Amino acid sequence: MALDGAFLYAVKNELSVLIGGRVEKIHQPSREEIIISIRTRQGGKKLFISANAGSARVHITELSVDNPQTPPMFCMLLRKRLGSGKLIDIRQDGLERVLYLDFECVNELGDIVTVTLACEIMGRCSNLIIINEEGRVVDSIKRVDEEMSRERMVLPGMKYTIPPRDDRLNFLSATQEEIVSRLREVNPSELSKALIRVFEGISPVLAREWTFFAGRGVHLESDTIDGDQLDRLLFAIKRTAQQLNEGECCFSAVSDKEGQLKDFSFIRLSQFGTLMYTKEIPTASQLLDYFYSERDRASRTKQRANDLFKLIINLTERTARRTANQREELSACAEKEQHKLYGDLISANMYRIKKGDSVAVLENFYDESCPTIEIKLDVRKTPSQNAQYYYNEYKKSVTAEKKLAEQIEKGEEEMQYLDSVFDSLSRASSENDIIQLRLELRQQGYIKTGGGKAKPPKALPPVEYKSTDGFTILVGRNNNQNDQLSLKFAEKSDMWLHTQLITGSHVLILTEGAEPPEKTIEQAAVIAAVNSSGCNSNLVPVDYCLAKFVKKPSGAKPGKVIFTNYKTAFVRPDKELAESLKVK
Repeated sequence: MALDGAFLYAVKNELSVLIGGRVEKIHQPSREEIIISIRTRQGGKKLFISANAGSARVHITELSVDNPQTPPMFCMLLRKRLGSGKLIDIRQDGLERVLYLDFECVNELGDIVTVTLACEIMGRCSNLIIINEEGRVVDSIKRVDEEMSRERMVLPGMKYTIPPRDDRLNFLSATQEEIVSRLREVNPSELSKALIRVFEGISPVLAREWTFFAGRGVHLESDTIDGDQLDRLLFAIKRTAQQLNEGECCFSAVSDKEGQLKDFSFIRLSQFGTLMYTKEIPTASQLLDYFYSERDRASRTKQRANDLFKLIINLTERTARRTANQREELSACAEKEQHKLYGDLISANMYRIKKGDSVAVLENFYDESCPTIEIKLDVRKTPSQNAQYYYNEYKKSVTAEKKLAEQIEKGEEEMQYLDSVFDSLSRASSENDIIQLRLELRQQGYIKTGGGKAKPPKALPPVEYKSTDGFTILVGRNNNQNDQLSLKFAEKSDMWLHTQLITGSHVLILTEGAEPPEKTIEQAAVIAAVNSSGCNSNLVPVDYCLAKFVKKPSGAKPGKVIFTNYKTAFVRPDKELAESLKVK
């Protein structure tokens, strides 16, 4: 992740609005996270600080989180030391990944003292440390003893020391001569790696971006860069420094084509080309809020739904194997006409066959050329019994063919249903969505009913969008809601949409009797494509028709409908467009 010293510098500039504000509340929602509510002239702000190894950060947050009923001891200590304190300064030593928050507080004796919070954003070594006016550690959110680190211990009563740092340049203030000299001194290596050794507070993604600009996408080595490439590198560094100093950053989050967030930056990134999607966000704090909340939400949802994913995958594989075996049995039934032919030929030639014969060589009078056919016989049976055996085999094949065709059709429908549940589960955005899908699987008999009597939470309403023409567009969250939306809630004149031949949510345009414009239908089709298993495709066909033409077959599983009088639109799934149309 790119929460380097340079990005922290941008965060520090944003946090300057908090200076002069007073502490109102302090909460500790989890073991390594603190939220400090500060009252400023612009209103109340919430400062979020995390020392979690995988998501360490500090920024203003607008998200609401649940707090434990009993505050942890560290939270109580913070309230005691910082209660009603005034934030008087925010400091950063160069581009080190440490922010020092200085609070003017009143101690137990009534004296005004300065208490400092050291927010160390350093990966697995991240920490939040309370430092008193004498520069000693009061306590920390993570205590570090001699067994954990011999270089730097963090324990109550000890003198606070800054984290160890190398002698590297600050690109905000370094001259071009200093930069060139340091590059020549480092051991020859890939340029982006050499830049990390030269400069403090830069992440690999920033170093790669500078290298990408300098070489126009060509791989560069630190000992061979010269001339135009060196000039372009120095220009990129100077431009980045200018953007930071003048507050002209372009905050953006980068995600892959599957929608998984990968990185973020305070400058516009070109190194990924068309391999990644970029989403620009106004401020550093909003970017960190978005990036980590989305990543954590996706991670939590995946973890909580992990058993359902495994269940659906196992059920799908089992159904696929059963259906494949049934198809093999069905192909074997193709010999039924041969069995009937054998029975007819034996019946017509009984006078030529004796009990004890193992083979009967008979003319096939059904064929104009009357070729001879060898028919195997059971030596223990009479000619009549052998004929009856082949007739029975014919009848069995006819019955099996009919039953197998029905079972194969049911198996295919079951796999389609399981695919639709898997698709809904992969797009579940809350615990409630997972609970509703679990309930649906229980209703269909895939999950055993437990002994608990607790009622599940009320289902969330359909996801609501608003087209640019002002029409309301509703999207079902699961198969049960799809049925309710399409068959009970929809008016006859409403427009119904669904992706063609692939799983996805039912989409409904509420028309109120009016004819929706082509633009609204196109936007609804894009929304249908985004809320389907084809959300990462280049082009998705979407069928649409009036809701009065949508029917449910008798005995069909949830979400299964048939429709007529439809048209098809081909659209590109545009997640940003769908997100912009969503009603928050």
